[in-house]
Amino acid sequence: MNYFRKILEFAKPYKQFAILNIVCNIFYALFSTLSFIALIPVINILFDKSQRVAVEPVWDGLSGLKDYTIDYFNFVVTQKVIEDEVSALVFICGIVVLLFFLKNLFSYLAAYFITFLRNGVLKDVRNALYNKILHLPIAYFSEKKKGDTISRITADVNEVQNSFLSILELIVREPLTIIFTIIAMLILSAKLTIFVFIFLPVSGFIISLIGKQLKRKSLKAQEENGNFLSIVEETLSSLKIVKGFNAEGQFQNKFEESTNRLNNILNSLVNRQNLASPASEFLGIFVIVIILWFGGNMVLVEGTLDAASFIAFLGLAYNILTPAKQISKASYSVKKGNAAAERIIEVLETPSTITDAKDALVATDFKEQVHLENINFKYEDELVLKNFSLKVLKGSTVALVGQSGSGKSTIANLVTRFYDVSSGSISIDGTDIRKITKKSLRDLMGLVTQDSILFNDSIRDNISLGKKGATEEEIIEALKIANAWEFVKELPKVLDTNIGDSGNKLSGGQKQRLSIARAVLKNPPIMILDEATSALDTESEKLVQKALENMMKNRTSIVIAHRLSTIQNADLIVVMQKGEIVEQGRHDELLTKNGTYKKLVEMQSFD
Repeated sequence: MNYFRKILEFAKPYKQFAILNIVCNIFYALFSTLSFIALIPVINILFDKSQRVAVEPVWDGLSGLKDYTIDYFNFVVTQKVIEDEVSALVFICGIVVLLFFLKNLFSYLAAYFITFLRNGVLKDVRNALYNKILHLPIAYFSEKKKGDTISRITADVNEVQNSFLSILELIVREPLTIIFTIIAMLILSAKLTIFVFIFLPVSGFIISLIGKQLKRKSLKAQEENGNFLSIVEETLSSLKIVKGFNAEGQFQNKFEESTNRLNNILNSLVNRQNLASPASEFLGIFVIVIILWFGGNMVLVEGTLDAASFIAFLGLAYNILTPAKQISKASYSVKKGNAAAERIIEVLETPSTITDAKDALVATDFKEQVHLENINFKYEDELVLKNFSLKVLKGSTVALVGQSGSGKSTIANLVTRFYDVSSGSISIDGTDIRKITKKSLRDLMGLVTQDSILFNDSIRDNISLGKKGATEEEIIEALKIANAWEFVKELPKVLDTNIGDSGNKLSGGQKQRLSIARAVLKNPPIMILDEATSALDTESEKLVQKALENMMKNRTSIVIAHRLSTIQNADLIVVMQKGEIVEQGRHDELLTKNGTYKKLVEMQSFD
């Protein structure tokens, strides 16, 4: 229950609804009990004339409250019977109807108020999870399946929400109903009540055996749910490859294996849960039969209990069965909810390794240089960068080249502080970026990646992502600089055209030019281009390259280049190999050295 308690913290803003729910549940439990108690004087007066009270009882203080209440009720009913037996019957039936109406009214009101609490908690937990996902470091998601994360924010949160109703029934309504009922039973016959409760612990123990493995099974089900969602996500994002390699059968088998595992787990889980209700009902009826035998002896043989009280006692005893079954169900539901809560809290309590320092500064502008000094970095065990040092002066263009795996993109990840260096430092104008707030650091930078990351939204909203409130003129100017206006103005709704999931309604070159326009509109002093043209055809590359040249004017740029033809005019070209700098200089200088750079140029020229 520890994880569930942490989720309950989200209920604090809605405590007024919890209080109203508890009040309504108290009245529900009270009227539920009174509806059976009211039967006793009714039966006595209707079927036993000796129980009729002709003289109005006199109040004798609180000590005689029970006798006064019973006698006064008997007196009122007796008067009705003397006047007209039919009207007396109508009066009695009216009392029963009123009691059941009030019971169900408060049952509805309790459910009405709990709705606001459950849905409010659902909203707040989802918001907290999404906020946490946004602020967790990128390294966290490189180790996690996307489908598992989606499962936590959907299925697990729903499971926790469904458990909320159960837990309030578990701690308020049903226990109160049982307590009020037991008090009434003790008043009627302490001896019979004690006898009944000898059997309840036995039935409770049997029911508890059924649910022992429920949490473990539920946790497995939620993990497998995340697994098959991951397969769906991978399939949808890689459908061209799946079809192109005729791998539909492999993915179908993989998916069916997952759903078969989930099916087996759910069958076991649901069957255990379904067993709870009939098992508790059978055990309850067994207790009722025992009461019939023992109570029947008290009425017929011993004469220590009147028939009307015994009938009401049977009704009260059965009245315990329903809340007992609900508690049984609720306890299973809470165990499932606790398993889901565990998965939610695991995300919410994951420490973020990329955080602002307590005394972090807000960087407002860029004046001199970006300095990478003696950097070492590793994603896992092996160093990706080794004693890497580089100065990027304001207004200069520095290109990083080298074979795949040489550490080029890692530099972009470190400068933007998606990861922190293992040792060494990166500073901007002499201030370590770890002492600058992440927001202000990234405000200084524009990022264009190899994969054009666009959203299922309009061109306007995609371009203005880094500058909300940008005017239409500003957006069009950014599109012109990025060589994108020529195709955007031909679209049906121009800036308001929706570009589809990941921008798939556009070509690769068009998507990349929109990514560049987005960076241009943000107008940052430092631009980071991570192999921005490597995925394009020759014609698109020329258009994008022109857009990049327009964008890099009067800007500090760090260019990670795959195609060397695009960086010949760079102020400094840094050649990397296995995380280290092997050469650096301008294009012409490096060619004269007949080293690694020249070999790379010749290889691409040959291609």
